[in-house]
Amino acid sequence: VEDRESEAEPGAARERMLALLRAQVRDERVVGAMGAVPRERFVTAELRVHAYADRALPIGEGQTISQPLMVGLMTEALRVTSEDRVLEVGTGCGYQAAVLSRLVREVVTVERVPALRERAAALLDELGYTNVRVQAASETLGWRDGAPYDAIIVTAGAPHIPRALIEQLRPGGRLVVPVGDRRAQDLVRVEKTAHGVELTRLGPCAFVPLVGRGAWAEAGVIDASRSIKV
Repeated sequence: VEDRESEAEPGAARERMLALLRAQVRDERVVGAMGAVPRERFVTAELRVHAYADRALPIGEGQTISQPLMVGLMTEALRVTSEDRVLEVGTGCGYQAAVLSRLVREVVTVERVPALRERAAALLDELGYTNVRVQAASETLGWRDGAPYDAIIVTAGAPHIPRALIEQLRPGGRLVVPVGDRRAQDLVRVEKTAHGVELTRLGPCAFVPLVGRGAWAEAGVIDASRSIKV
């Protein structure tokens, strides 16, 4: 399908994206949220003609905005409600946080790259997403000051399931995280129960590496000191 659309007429490209989503994403709330967020505002001007194509696009600093289908599948996998508080690990351009903001009570999102964090915070504020809080990522994964969360979404690939994020979930909470090596992962949903955690594998994916304690170090060494193997 041709993905080039004029910036003046993004509607047809958006409708094609929504049709593709509906073929695999069953939660119409998620599809509706993605249709309401102006994805073209979250990419650079020269890439806006491709904003609604089903592929990842570069956003600078070695990072990407995820393909729409992956955003839809991960958001659906969180099983959020309108009263939930959600933590996003890896703000990037802010698109995933904007989608979540239309589905939940509050989104806390953390980003380790200052340029991305500042740009995303300014754009989310400009677009009126007042229930999103953008924070600087600390050495420990997540944002403990806001815990516990009903759901956590990780938009980068981890070598193992970080225990620090499990600890930040409330009982019954869900974590969706890509787990694998630095180039390819499996998407995993982790549900925190009274007896431990339950894992559901959701399919293959490919994300940039998750960096931090309990994940990848800058040079690619795994810090498994506080992680759960899958």
